[in-house]
Amino acid sequence: MTMTQKILAAHAGLDSVRAGQLILADLDLVLGNDITSPVAIKEFAKLGKDSVFDINKITMVMDHFAPNKDIKAAEQCKMCRDFCGEKDITHFYDVGEMGIEHALLPEKGLVTAGDVVIGADSHTCTYGALGAFSTGVGSTDMACGMAVGKAWFKVPSAIKFVLKGSLRPYVSGKDVILHIIGMIGVDGALYKSMEFTGSGLSSLSMADRLCISNMAIEAGAKNGIFEVDDITLAYIREHGGAEPKIYRADDDAEYEQVIEIDLSEITPTVAFPHLPGNARTFSDIGDIKIDQVVIGSCTNGRLEDLKAAAGIMKGRRCANNVRVIIIPATQRIYLEAMELGLLKIFIEAGAVVSTPTCGPCLGGHMGILAAGEKAVTTTNRNFVGRMGHPDSEVYLASPETAAASAVTGRITSPWEVMGI
Repeated sequence: MTMTQKILAAHAGLDSVRAGQLILADLDLVLGNDITSPVAIKEFAKLGKDSVFDINKITMVMDHFAPNKDIKAAEQCKMCRDFCGEKDITHFYDVGEMGIEHALLPEKGLVTAGDVVIGADSHTCTYGALGAFSTGVGSTDMACGMAVGKAWFKVPSAIKFVLKGSLRPYVSGKDVILHIIGMIGVDGALYKSMEFTGSGLSSLSMADRLCISNMAIEAGAKNGIFEVDDITLAYIREHGGAEPKIYRADDDAEYEQVIEIDLSEITPTVAFPHLPGNARTFSDIGDIKIDQVVIGSCTNGRLEDLKAAAGIMKGRRCANNVRVIIIPATQRIYLEAMELGLLKIFIEAGAVVSTPTCGPCLGGHMGILAAGEKAVTTTNRNFVGRMGHPDSEVYLASPETAAASAVTGRITSPWEVMGI
């Protein structure tokens, strides 16, 4: 069995599972946010249950439209707040405590290796970086998960990615996953597990891995998952996670495909509109002027991302007529960035710093695009109208590339700005 199949088998109480098999598995965590939870709460009410299955295994994070951007957002957050209060749910995160959900949960130690996690958000696959099986579900599945602590799954087949070599300077996990999606396509891993292993893991930080797992869904995958190593275990210990359960793929595990990737060959990469798979390197990028840069999101709003961006922006000014928005992914990251002087660097460069929020990523608030505008952003999707007007354009890039572009006012490689 693969890593994913072993985790699912254990949570289904089975000795083994095979690709395509339908199973009912126990859940370690059920997640919702301020957009998806209200639907789940309404469905939960139809089930006639007085209580949730475990008050410590459900979490709701108010991150998409919080602080509330309008009356509807306020009503949605209030519904979540009232439900969690009534059901005594332990892990409810609102303004002042909250962060972007997929950065907050690992930071809080709520996920550990070997867990099964579902979330009513497609980027729940982020936690595969910790060696967990995690995947996005609909709000009705979230409701049933809150009620009984179980969910149905079709066991996925898998693609094995064997990573070797080391990343070059100013190249990060975002470049890796954009390279992979560009190679296999936005449906190249449809309902499959993307499993990452190999000697190259040692050059990938947890921020890199969280970013790569986060965007597995952009290749159509059911989940992305990394082999657990010392870097994983150190992160889990640091953040107070529960005792990890390590599952390694069998030597004779069946994979639909095995893909080898030399990390040292990856260069700064940008996904052009309107698909994450429309990946190009700077050998194939012309002079494209931009109107906005966003550095943040559940993909690239971690401290390491902010450090990388600040390293490029320090002592430089953002280009005229380019709006630059920096969004630390959690309150803790915001505070650490402040203590390290990163926020001072951003503000002196002419950028603005926002409270943690998903905001502009989904065209919600805090950075909406007008018709004809172009944005370089560290978010994870660039569909038509994703960040605002249907006639706007979104270019996905790493924090390094986004910062370099903020300085020049056009899509720019960090190698150019840093003289490499």
